[in-house]
Amino acid sequence: MTTDLDIYRAAAVMARQFGSQAAREAAVRARSLAEKNDREGQRIWERIARAVQELQNVERSAGESLQ
Repeated sequence: MTTDLDIYRAAAVMARQFGSQAAREAAVRARSLAEKNDREGQRIWERIARAVQELQNVERSAGESLQ
């Protein structure tokens, strides 16, 4: 079972590695796994994509409030 902590850790790594393209890259990986009928892998990468978006939205909001 993949925990929420695992998902957010993976999302943080993706955000560091791919920057603003991280959510898109995670979605590409999810689609690739869907094409291979790996539904569990697909769901995990979809969760990671959503977590990346959440993390990046929080970062933007925090940055905006500092200005």
